Amino acid sequence: MSFQSALSGLNAATRSLDVIGNNIANANTTGMKSSRAEFSDMVASAGGGGNAMAGIGIEVATVSQQFSQGNVNITGSDLDVAINGGGFFQLKSPDGSAAYTRNGSFKLDKTGNVITNSGAQVMGYPTNTTGTPTSTTIQPLQLPTAAPIAAKQTTAIAAEFNLDARAPLVTALPATPRTTYGTSLTVFDSQGATVPVTLYFEHTTSTAAGDVWNVFDTTTNTGTVAAPVPGPVFTMTFDAAGKLTAPAAPPPLTIATPSAVTPSIVANVDVSKVTQYGAGFAVSNLTQDGYAPGELVGLKIGNDGVITARYSNGQTQSTGQVALADFRNVQGLSPIGAGDWAETFSSGQPVQGAPGQGKLGALRAGALEESNVDLTAELVNMMTAQRAYQANAQTIKTQDQVMSTLVNLR
Repeated sequence: MSFQSALSGLNAATRSLDVIGNNIANANTTGMKSSRAEFSDMVASAGGGGNAMAGIGIEVATVSQQFSQGNVNITGSDLDVAINGGGFFQLKSPDGSAAYTRNGSFKLDKTGNVITNSGAQVMGYPTNTTGTPTSTTIQPLQLPTAAPIAAKQTTAIAAEFNLDARAPLVTALPATPRTTYGTSLTVFDSQGATVPVTLYFEHTTSTAAGDVWNVFDTTTNTGTVAAPVPGPVFTMTFDAAGKLTAPAAPPPLTIATPSAVTPSIVANVDVSKVTQYGAGFAVSNLTQDGYAPGELVGLKIGNDGVITARYSNGQTQSTGQVALADFRNVQGLSPIGAGDWAETFSSGQPVQGAPGQGKLGALRAGALEESNVDLTAELVNMMTAQRAYQANAQTIKTQDQVMSTLVNLR
């Protein structure tokens, strides 16, 4: 029986050394989780009445995985992502099966899919351009790398400036040129072509009811019978405190485009923050919402998993959100290689969600989670397993000597 017990001890020590060797070999593997061999004793039969029964050896009960957090290492790469907390990245393997990983060293393939080093597609939620999810169904994340984003025609203009309350009326002599108070900006037509727009302001009336300014988009005020005199596009009235009282919403501004194909630009103008104080004319902000076509130049992944794409036209748009999954029993996951795990009956079904929700951890972009292997502890465990192997081998040697002595009795 000693032979059998010692042999089982040798097998258990060998299995333990295999696990320790695998941990040490993967000490630098991104997202790797260390394993531990757990043992249990074996007995020949169950004794009753308090009689102690001799054991017949040891067996490996299981090899458990240790899902403790690994150190987060900053890499600076746009597509490197680390999970700080619980959860796994969800993958779609090349064979179509679902897999899960903690390795966030992602890449882009030729069609813009976010993939892992093994070719699995990273799953996430579709979003609109502002980052709000549009569906709760996960799908492969794909970035718009194949073609530039389309141009957007200007539909809104916002202006913030101060008109000089000391400005003379246009009816006073000498006449004030229309170009004295003016500002300009560039808008975009439906094809992304730029169209310059200039607005001019004339102080026309100053009464107890308020100061009135006319807003023009032309520099001249002359015309013919066939071409009527262009009037102001709208007027602005200010109270005694210099606050705008009218209009609450100016009429849309119609801007002709140089192309016969593109329609005229019709843009709403926001002048709610325009003031009239006794200070010089100054423009503090002038914006519009159109833009030209743009090529993808960079990416950024936020802590909430939202992927933001940067384009050559200065625009940023969200293109999806990385999804995470967690399990009630992570020890039940089955490792399938390449740093991935597969769902099993023991693990239960995945609980999906966005990073930072519930038990799911937040993401750290430009970083990777290192292996949680403790080299010092593994080397100590290796020496312990080696001594256990030697001790079991010595048990076999001793039992052999006993058997030899019995055989040689005369």
